[in-house]
Amino acid sequence: MLRSHYGFSRMPFGKDLAPGMLHAHAAHAEALARIQWCISERAIGVISGECGAGKTVAARAAVAGLDASRHTILYLGTPGVGLRGIYGLIVTALGATPKFHHASLIPQAQELLAAEASERGKQVVLIIDEAHLLDGECLEGIRCLGNMGMDQAAPFCLLLLGQPTLRRRLRQGTFAALDQRIAVRYSLAGLDATETQGYIAHHLALAGRSDTLFSDDAIALIHEASRGLPRQVNNLALAALIAAFAAKKAIVDESSARTALAEVQAE
Repeated sequence: MLRSHYGFSRMPFGKDLAPGMLHAHAAHAEALARIQWCISERAIGVISGECGAGKTVAARAAVAGLDASRHTILYLGTPGVGLRGIYGLIVTALGATPKFHHASLIPQAQELLAAEASERGKQVVLIIDEAHLLDGECLEGIRCLGNMGMDQAAPFCLLLLGQPTLRRRLRQGTFAALDQRIAVRYSLAGLDATETQGYIAHHLALAGRSDTLFSDDAIALIHEASRGLPRQVNNLALAALIAAFAAKKAIVDESSARTALAEVQAE
């Protein structure tokens, strides 16, 4: 009913977008460029930002353009499994059965990562999401994955994606060995007011509406309430569309945006 009311060819503000359909705002482009550099140099990179800033989206866009015959992508989105769980997921993803004893599991993971490069000619890109949830043991264990070849370049790229607390934790002296090996650090900021307007227009255009559907006041309110964080912009814009539809309005005005804000904040 919503699609019919607004004449959408698809629902806007969803997550099911191909990498080529993503909105190319400045922060996204900067994060993308740094991730691509880390991949090409087999380096360690830390991409941080508030929840919903687009860290995972940037990483997904970066790996989407990689040649599958030359790269192996390992994505770990559940760091709460602990260090043994992380090593086990790596070993399993590389086609082996994790060894039972922890002392054997560490070299097993290291050897499999090295074998991808030396025997199969494939570069591993290890992405650990929600990395701010990693405890000290996990952070130290991840560093040990790269301790191969007497401190030579690691045979894989490591990307840590997390909230701003991750950057602060890594600066602690306890993690100096890992912190010193980080080649790239980038913090994703929210969209500015102009980018938020362009972001909303971009998603509406993907849905088949290139005319004005959101009033300037509605967009300004959405930007202020969301702080320019793309996921929150999506949530508020979609809620505003529903509010305008319920009120039988053809345009999403400030009143509809305020209704959406009240509903989202109430949750």
